[in-house]
Amino acid sequence: MFTENRGQVGIGTLIVFIAMVLVAAIAAGVLINTAGLLQTQAEATGEESTQQVSDRIQIQSATGSIIDDGGTNVVDEVNVTVTKAPGADDIQLENVTYQFVTSNEVSTGVVGDTGTGISNISAQTNDNVITDRSDRYVLNFTAADAIGANLQGGERVTLTLTTAPGASTVTELRVPDSLVDKSAVSL
Repeated sequence: MFTENRGQVGIGTLIVFIAMVLVAAIAAGVLINTAGLLQTQAEATGEESTQQVSDRIQIQSATGSIIDDGGTNVVDEVNVTVTKAPGADDIQLENVTYQFVTSNEVSTGVVGDTGTGISNISAQTNDNVITDRSDRYVLNFTAADAIGANLQGGERVTLTLTTAPGASTVTELRVPDSLVDKSAVSL
């Protein structure tokens, strides 16, 4: 007395099922492609953000050379000893920009251009790339060219050094009040 009930599927139902499977496969492909693109963009953004934070220059010291400028002693050169900050990648010094802000003027430029110079004092290589934390370079700024004028006693200058990835180091340089009988001073 058992009767068998058998379901029958028509050709229309089969076509609808196959269409649904194809649509789902296409949607999955689009989602996977979009996820891959977003992952690549997130990795690139993360790497750039890390460089902007970590690829900094660290200033070890700053000195000024003094000359007699018509009876007044002034600082005519600023020498800044630098290395790379902990965790920083190699830093190409010719790609570093500088900005001097005085009470009268803002001067900007690129290290190695007119009025500036680079000297390797660690003597490990002859290039201008800081590759190791033990590398020391002196960035030399001629005050009249790089800053805009010689620095007077008691003057304050803000120096910003920015690497190619965008990491900035800011320091304030203070010229001592008295420059009498001195040939160089610590800033």
